[in-house]
Amino acid sequence: MSDFPKAAPGARNLITDVPGLKVGQAQDPAMRTGVTVILPDARAVAACDVRGGGPGTRETDALAAENLVDAVDAVVLSGGSVYGLAAADGVVAWLGAQGRGFGLVNLPGVPPSPVVPAAILYDLANGGDKAAWGEDPPYRRLGREAAAAAGPDFDLGTAGAGFGAMAGSLKGGTGSASVVAHDGLTVGALACVNSWGSVVAPGGRAFWAAPYEIGEEFGGLGAGRLRAAPEDWGPAKREAAPRTNTTIACVATDAALTPAQARRVAVMAQDGLARAIRPVHAPFDGDVVFALSTGRRPLPAPAEFAVARIGALAADCLARAVARGVYEAAAWPGARAWRDLPVEP
Repeated sequence: MSDFPKAAPGARNLITDVPGLKVGQAQDPAMRTGVTVILPDARAVAACDVRGGGPGTRETDALAAENLVDAVDAVVLSGGSVYGLAAADGVVAWLGAQGRGFGLVNLPGVPPSPVVPAAILYDLANGGDKAAWGEDPPYRRLGREAAAAAGPDFDLGTAGAGFGAMAGSLKGGTGSASVVAHDGLTVGALACVNSWGSVVAPGGRAFWAAPYEIGEEFGGLGAGRLRAAPEDWGPAKREAAPRTNTTIACVATDAALTPAQARRVAVMAQDGLARAIRPVHAPFDGDVVFALSTGRRPLPAPAEFAVARIGALAADCLARAVARGVYEAAAWPGARAWRDLPVEP
């Protein structure tokens, strides 16, 4: 029997179990795309780790520990490839209208500058009517709508930035998970899964993330069927097309972290993608993980061990979030869902 203390998912099993966080989503079904906004109640310490070979990001350089800005006002995840970066413009405008943001000076008529890092995934070739947007892609509007809709509950699967996503050859989606440790420390994760690699093992329905599943949050199939030959990737995408994939994610904790500590958590959390997707971090992916700290509780001592704990919990949560996003995704014409896979005897 393990001597480690018990931990369990939070009340919602969502990243919003982390005190001080809300999530909002918006999507355009005709265009098969969407936006997800992670919105802290107050400015939150943030960091970022990029592992994929073809990332699309905004404001990530500002998050370096040696730079001036030490907190953010929101994190935006979006479909739409480079067009989707405009979703952050909508969130910036929405936040600025409320007087939220970073300001070096406090003078009448000088608006604050909301700091809103963002990452995008590629969903342009999924059959949605992208030609309909002409010179007005929907992402700025979707960003505002998602921010305005932010709350403690949100949909998983075919929703938000994962609305138009594909996970290998299966329908991808938005997933989330959380864990509350024995001492009350809370960690959560949110992932929008549009991976080149597969989230399930070859020849069946078992998720690579199965060893980390809590209860039956993504089917309860167990890890007994997890096996694969060296180049047997199961339902990965067959065509290795650059810039057409990417899993974008955010992990969060209520423990007070410095920017450098948050960066270490983001680095450790990337292992959650490696546990849940095979292959991952390829030249064809743009995998990005953000880390947020809402600072609602002191970091337990010793600090180095606490950061290691948080990073390990974040990696496990992120693996679970990836599986939940695909598990909850609904099929559409030309894209089968996990639930369409044959049931194993």
